[in-house]
Amino acid sequence: MVKRIVVNLEEIESMLYFWQATKDKEKVSEVYLHELADAPGLSASYDGEFTRESVRKVLSAITNRERLSSTTPKEGRFWNNNMWMMEDLSYTDAMAQPLKKLNLDALVEELPGRGQAAFEELEVRFSPLSTEECLISGNRLIINFFKVMPSEDYDSGAIIEGKEIKTYIKEKLTELLK
Repeated sequence: MVKRIVVNLEEIESMLYFWQATKDKEKVSEVYLHELADAPGLSASYDGEFTRESVRKVLSAITNRERLSSTTPKEGRFWNNNMWMMEDLSYTDAMAQPLKKLNLDALVEELPGRGQAAFEELEVRFSPLSTEECLISGNRLIINFFKVMPSEDYDSGAIIEGKEIKTYIKEKLTELLK
């Protein structure tokens, strides 16, 4: 039976540091990039076209201001999205702020099938994915941070795929519980 929903922003916090440091022309260490590539949200998205090495290669090229050559379409998308984040860090912050305030406690009672669920805890994780909108893995809903858009006034929340964030999360958690 589902008793709680946890929001995990570890990967986004790590990326906020990466984007700011890189924008400020600081070099981010390879060790940091390897740790980020091993993060659960990113690693859940790995396949034959986008791997741990893809993440390291793309982020290394960005922080070292090197040309990225011989990329797969997913690596190219990942590179483009990361460059987009650094164009306007205030917009990136406007994407992240509603997530930092996100409280899903009330959503627990609204989930259909929560009483029969095998999990006591569900995790909603935001991660910088390549092309996926979201992934479901075990008790984890991994949402692509690049798909989060701040509301029009930047203060009242966020939108994913045209839906208010809590509505979107409820729909996806309902899928997870099926």
